[in-house]
Amino acid sequence: MPESLNFSFLAVHDQQLVRLGALAERYFADDPSTCLIKLRQFGELLAQLAAANIGLYEVADERQIDLLNRLRDCGLIKGEVDRLFHELRKIGNQATHELSGNHRTALSGLKYALALGIWFHRSFGGGRNFDPGAFIPPPDPKIETETLKAELARLRAEAQKHLATAETEAQRRTAAEDLAREAEAKVQEVLQHLAEIQAQAQNQSQQTIQQTITQAQVAESGVLLDERETRRLIDIQLRAAGWEADSEELTYQNGVRPQKGRNLAIAEYPTANGRADYALFCGLQIVGVVEAKRQSKDVSEGALNQAKRYSEGFQVLDEEVLAGGPWQNYKVPFVFATNGRPYLQQLQTKSGIWFCDLVVQLICGYALPHGTVLKGY
Repeated sequence: MPESLNFSFLAVHDQQLVRLGALAERYFADDPSTCLIKLRQFGELLAQLAAANIGLYEVADERQIDLLNRLRDCGLIKGEVDRLFHELRKIGNQATHELSGNHRTALSGLKYALALGIWFHRSFGGGRNFDPGAFIPPPDPKIETETLKAELARLRAEAQKHLATAETEAQRRTAAEDLAREAEAKVQEVLQHLAEIQAQAQNQSQQTIQQTITQAQVAESGVLLDERETRRLIDIQLRAAGWEADSEELTYQNGVRPQKGRNLAIAEYPTANGRADYALFCGLQIVGVVEAKRQSKDVSEGALNQAKRYSEGFQVLDEEVLAGGPWQNYKVPFVFATNGRPYLQQLQTKSGIWFCDLVVQLICGYALPHGTVLKGY
């Protein structure tokens, strides 16, 4: 069995999952693009195994996006699990077709894959309280930014165990090549395993299948990412909405300032009431502030109130322009709170993007129920 820093617990389900996880770890240092490609394959196989466990596996060459959508429609994958599957798919596709990928993205991908692996194990026989321990980062890349170096150091400090011996670069490369050949040789074995699981599931009652789906939904609530990965997912949401966002690079401390012709989400923006996690600028005009929380934190009234304090404490430091107002004590009209988790009704106050239009609140004398939850994110 291949050795993996983080994925060995999945061997009880399919050893190919461990092989792909181990390959991603070993390629991380020297070839982050290949790491991302292996993580995409990991996500694809994990989704196929999930489908087979409830009798929904069809063909090996089904497009992954179609399979994921079928699993979402039946309720097996929801919220954060659904999003992480798609993130692995997208960054893997970019690495495959555009030869893109860097160590920061690859490190995020390894964390996403581990979170999905834990969800899968808890859903299909590992017990809802299964805990594999801290994420163990792979060996350092040759070239790394200071931010990445600090994160790798932090992750190692959090991990409670390390590799007994450090592999040399040549040993890692040889091991990865051998493991890749082994993974290719086992493809037919994996397809046969999927067919066997599918056949067993088809003999189960609909009630049993539904119990499995319910167990997977319960396990989804335990999928939690660290604060760094939460910020990166919020960055993705902001970019999808048209903002330039990178909470590690586009920060006030790094010298980023509002600019004409750019929609910037500037991270860690100073106000009189503390640093706003993001300040949203259309050109030089400040239009919104965002309070970002860890995934386990409430993002309803308390977080929105913090964002309101940033609105009150906003200061014109240079060329910034207010979007009208002020409106009583408020200088920024729109405030948001999020922990990066897609909206789920059962986690209403701990998911979604919570929003308040402070101008409407002051004019009408009330806020919309629960602020306003933007459920599409």
